[in-house]
Amino acid sequence: MVFEILQYSFMQRAILSGVVVAVVCSVIGLFLVLRRQSLFGDALSHAAFGGLAVGFFTNTYPIWTALIVSVLASFGITKLRQSTKILPDAAVAVMMSSGLAVGIILIGLSGGFSLDLESFLFGSILLISMQDQLMILMLSAIALVIIFKFYDQLIYITFNEDQARISGINVTMLNYLFIGVASLAVIASLRLVGVLLISSLIVIPNITAIMFGKGFKKTAFISIIIAVLSVLLGIVISYITNLPPGGTIVLLTILILLGSMGTKSIIKRIKIQGIENNRT
Repeated sequence: MVFEILQYSFMQRAILSGVVVAVVCSVIGLFLVLRRQSLFGDALSHAAFGGLAVGFFTNTYPIWTALIVSVLASFGITKLRQSTKILPDAAVAVMMSSGLAVGIILIGLSGGFSLDLESFLFGSILLISMQDQLMILMLSAIALVIIFKFYDQLIYITFNEDQARISGINVTMLNYLFIGVASLAVIASLRLVGVLLISSLIVIPNITAIMFGKGFKKTAFISIIIAVLSVLLGIVISYITNLPPGGTIVLLTILILLGSMGTKSIIKRIKIQGIENNRT
């Protein structure tokens, strides 16, 4: 069955794009989670929704308008956090509301929801074109190159921003750069899981990986494995069962999270029981 699926060109595009997006979301998502900025994924995805609406309203390729709006929104969030007394969560809420409001108004002016727009909302990895795949690969490559280029500085800022600033690192510039890269990951993920579920793919695999209590690199590796496995199984299951791929992929990440939590709890009980037995 699996080998038969791989014979189709659209499945080949879906699997390649899905694996690349899973890797990018895992790497960037780990930084977001450790920086306590998990909600940024939601804010950027809602901004991307507004950008998509701009594209449909102006008859422009919606991915590019979503990219522009998402990057601008990421800079806006960072600016609000750094130059005002607005709390980070409040800044995220402002951007989320703004993106939704703009998107809903433009969709209404455009004549309502269309099939293409719904595919961006809920994901349509099995329907991606060659143009979509090239866009995904290009944005993902740019994001990964930037992350690896500034890896040491980003690690420093993630764990101790104040100390990094004292050490001479341009924290402000790197914060803008990183959140801009995060917006690239969000746009690259649109076709995979859709606007409504992007943050789930960014956050859940990393939460699961952090539970194992390993170092940063090992945690990133575990997160990548979880995300890639969820994407591959999700694509295959959705094709066989005719279920929405985005929801299937995210549901698998949740099941892996719950399974990890259950396994960890069982192991902990076994250890406690062993200690009690040794005492008696």
